Amino acid sequence: MDYTTFGRTGLQLSRLALGTGNFGTGWGYGAAPETAVAILDAYAEAGGNFIDSADVYQFGQSEEILGKALEGRRENFVLATKFTNGAAPHANRLVTGNSRKAMIASVEASLRRLKTDRIDIYWVHHPDGQTPMEEIVRGLDDLARAGKILYAGLSNFPAWRLARAATLSELTRAVPIAAAQFEHSLVHREPEADLFPACDALGIATVTWSPLGGGVLTGKYRKGETGRADGFGGRVFQAENTPQRTATIDTVLQVATETGASPDRVAIAWAMTHRAVPIIGPRTLDQLGSNLGAAALALSLEQIARLDAASAQVGAPPRATLRTVA
Repeated sequence: MDYTTFGRTGLQLSRLALGTGNFGTGWGYGAAPETAVAILDAYAEAGGNFIDSADVYQFGQSEEILGKALEGRRENFVLATKFTNGAAPHANRLVTGNSRKAMIASVEASLRRLKTDRIDIYWVHHPDGQTPMEEIVRGLDDLARAGKILYAGLSNFPAWRLARAATLSELTRAVPIAAAQFEHSLVHREPEADLFPACDALGIATVTWSPLGGGVLTGKYRKGETGRADGFGGRVFQAENTPQRTATIDTVLQVATETGASPDRVAIAWAMTHRAVPIIGPRTLDQLGSNLGAAALALSLEQIARLDAASAQVGAPPRATLRTVA
């Protein structure tokens, strides 16, 4: 697997990240621990070194599984996790949200579950609607100075909040906002209007989730499969509910036929052309093996242009440059 530099840092990450939202069964949908560990092992064998988790994933089970599985090989991976929602189904209000109190309580709990002394990338999972950006930046800086985290990132934040956080951290010489994480796929291209340009201008690394639109881009729901359409209560899922989305999926399937690759590989390879690190979130070993094939799929410029055209937002300018995936 190829590697890329993580924004304006010296960190070298694999071009595909392993998302662990499916590690565990606490949500009633996911992978049993033995399957999750097998997925992690296969990802590592393929050259992957970037693991993304969150305290809320499977109500803490994801982090617990990782903590046990990484014993003896922790330094082989860049380990990222998130806070905001808490690890319990009905977490106390004082340990949820983005306050400094919630941040401190959350990082300590994640460190215990992950069985590690620091978190490589610590994400604020999403805005809570009330904590000032100044408090978030100061809290992240305190964690970095205490050695609890190495890099700070914002997940699911709008571009204006991201820019404000980056500016505050620069002006106060706090730990930089190294990365942004957000949803992006052929059926969710809104970040191309603001988040991608903001990250490019600020030197912030981009990590994107749900490159398959919750599985819709594989075409499997046309065959009667359920997957995330039912799992997770239908969340983290983009339905085939517009003519444009139907045309987009049709184009993915056409390119898959032309390349001899599976549709998931086409969709993930397209996401990689945006100079982002897509997060794959397999629930089975078969899904992992198929997803990993995207790293070796070289889409032609003509194929990328067709996928762009089928999924283009009204009024959106065309991409200035394209990057084929090698």
